Amino acid sequence: MAKKTAMTPHTILGVHITERVKEAIEVQKQLTCFGRYIKTRLGLHDITVKSEAPNGLVLLEVCAPDAKVKALMAGLNAIIGVEVKKMVFEH
Repeated sequence: MAKKTAMTPHTILGVHITERVKEAIEVQKQLTCFGRYIKTRLGLHDITVKSEAPNGLVLLEVCAPDAKVKALMAGLNAIIGVEVKKMVFEH
């Protein structure tokens, strides 16, 4: 019988940003520092004809050791107005 190999879990981070324009530079700095571990990045925010919504949500698929994921989360959570939630899907 073939030996089962452990699969890497899928880690998804939801990054809620309350004031996108104000916090965008600091958030981008963190994402750039950990860019080699970010497989997928999706930004969501509301727009209207007259203006953009002040808040937004970034979804990240992260392929990294747990220590790196924790470091990314800590860096983002240290930014005032940013909150990070983590989902892990094991196989």
